[in-house]
Amino acid sequence: MLEHLRSLPASLNSRSSGDSASFAAPRSHEEHVLWMQKMDITPFDFSYLGSLLEQAYSDWNSRVGSRLARTSTFYSVWNTEGDCIGYDSDHEADPGVNARRLVLECLDKRQVLSLKGTSEHGEYLIITHPLFSRTNEDMFAVFTAVIYESNGYETSEAVVQSEALHYRTCFYRRFEYIFMTDLLHAHEQTAREEHRRSILFQIVQRMHDKMDVEAILDEVFDSMDYLYPATYIKLYMSQDQSNSDPRIKPLLVHERGEDLCVRSFMEGKLIVARSHDAENRIVDVGIPLKGKQGIYGVFHIEMNEEIMEESDLQLITMMVDTAGTAFENAKLHEQSNMLIQELRLINDLTQRLNKSLHLSEIYQLSEQELKEIFQAETCCILQLNDSTNDFEVMSSNVKDVFHQSFSVDYGIAGLVYRTEEPLIIANYAQFDKVSSFFMEDTGSMSLIASPIRVNGEVKGAILLGHSREHYFSYDNYKLLQMLSIHIGLALSNATLHAEVRRLANLDMLTGLYVRHYLDSVIHERQAHEFCGSLIVVDIDQFKQVNDTFGHQTGDQVLKQVSEIVTSSVRSEDVCARWGGEELAIYMPQVSVKQALDYAEVIRKRVAEETRPPVTVSSGIAEWSWMDEKVSVESLFYRADMALYSAKNGGRNRIVVEEQDVTR
Repeated sequence: MLEHLRSLPASLNSRSSGDSASFAAPRSHEEHVLWMQKMDITPFDFSYLGSLLEQAYSDWNSRVGSRLARTSTFYSVWNTEGDCIGYDSDHEADPGVNARRLVLECLDKRQVLSLKGTSEHGEYLIITHPLFSRTNEDMFAVFTAVIYESNGYETSEAVVQSEALHYRTCFYRRFEYIFMTDLLHAHEQTAREEHRRSILFQIVQRMHDKMDVEAILDEVFDSMDYLYPATYIKLYMSQDQSNSDPRIKPLLVHERGEDLCVRSFMEGKLIVARSHDAENRIVDVGIPLKGKQGIYGVFHIEMNEEIMEESDLQLITMMVDTAGTAFENAKLHEQSNMLIQELRLINDLTQRLNKSLHLSEIYQLSEQELKEIFQAETCCILQLNDSTNDFEVMSSNVKDVFHQSFSVDYGIAGLVYRTEEPLIIANYAQFDKVSSFFMEDTGSMSLIASPIRVNGEVKGAILLGHSREHYFSYDNYKLLQMLSIHIGLALSNATLHAEVRRLANLDMLTGLYVRHYLDSVIHERQAHEFCGSLIVVDIDQFKQVNDTFGHQTGDQVLKQVSEIVTSSVRSEDVCARWGGEELAIYMPQVSVKQALDYAEVIRKRVAEETRPPVTVSSGIAEWSWMDEKVSVESLFYRADMALYSAKNGGRNRIVVEEQDVTR
């Protein structure tokens, strides 16, 4: 009866709801009858009564049966527009125009009318009987009978009147039935809406009680499964949500084109589309998951049109709107917690980095901390060598790349260097900008990379990899940028400290180390090496050079001798200014005999290359682990005594502690 109910006039439905409040719950059968008899139609309903009149005619016709002489009588029912609604379709005779004319006259005069006539079936009598409503006596239909002469005219009017009243009774029974059906449906609808509101309230309460993004999305899926178990639902997220739930997919706008989900996401509103398959009519729904700050995804729902009503769509929309607000709140809460955590990470990392001013320690500590923070499988930190213009791997847990060098134009580090921008790769197999030995050797599919800036310039790069696709999130990408800034500051401080320390240990005139630095180096070397030699070099008659040519020329001569000394020894040897015009050279792991050869090279070159020409005298001493105890002070004393012997022996000479050697 739902189809009939929906076809009834609005006044019936609205009145039934109102009357149900006024005449609800009769206490007895008599009260029930009286209550129902107060229900009636009004002229506003007449244009909608076609279906009801037709149904009432069918009811009346089935109850009449063979009681009437149906072969000689033709019954019909007409509405207030003069249209025949119910009639005996088996009857062959039909007066047609004459009957309609009499019906229209009956509608106008509101009384019983009759008309005699003749047709091919013989003489007939048409009787029209008006039908009035219960309370206001509104005429809502005309009951008509066409009676042929064989039935007799004397009792026909009484019979027609009786059947008309019988039909009116059938009409009101049908009306009361539909009214009660309408009332019951309204009650069921109200109960269902109350149940839905209760469910929605519980869902809303559970969502707002949760401050976890994944828990809120699970609540939506669970609620949909409970309310509509036969429904297909997917969530397409616009952001990179690392979620293993197969019902949550990334919204790839460029790949999907202009489909329903993309339209719903771009327009930010509900989109409904209908389609057909072999058996059912399908409703496709796209509902944006949105909050006040933006749209985060789209729910794609497919269900059979038979189970989808407008109220269902409203319920689902309200549920998704609530989920969008709760999702945004949880996201903001998650982001605030993440920000606090990031600040703690940055603070902790900065404190650890600032505890060390050695570059190697900073690189190693950065690698360990970054791997732990991002749960990365592989890490590589590179530094730009300004002299070779290559990237050198300073720290890495990948043996194949550690201590290797790569061109500044190669790979991920080269791309980061050229663009001066961080980089995130979700799937290296689909990345075609550059190739990377780091990614290919480790089998990594996901990567985040960031440049390291020292004093505003890109001086290095950080690479973090993982074998799983889409492993690193956009939040990881942003956090690495923050951390790389602090790593760059730590490297800048360490570099500056190393430069200050280097300058503090250098003689500004000659560029050689100062004496106290040489002392510390020898002391450190003696702790883990087995021998070493010290050469002390003195420029002969240096005071005479200053007196003859001036102190500026004397400084130039001292610089020339210093350059000859540093270029004549090994890179691991330490050259220092001993004081005044005296220089010292410590040669680790070198015996006194080998040191003598280097001293001789220096002596000859000084005599040949200096302008104005000068000569040098040298004293050499050595220490060995076999000696009882050789302190730094005693080593210097012995070398100084050898130099004193060389000076007293005529200058331009080399003396090896208590040995006079002239070459």
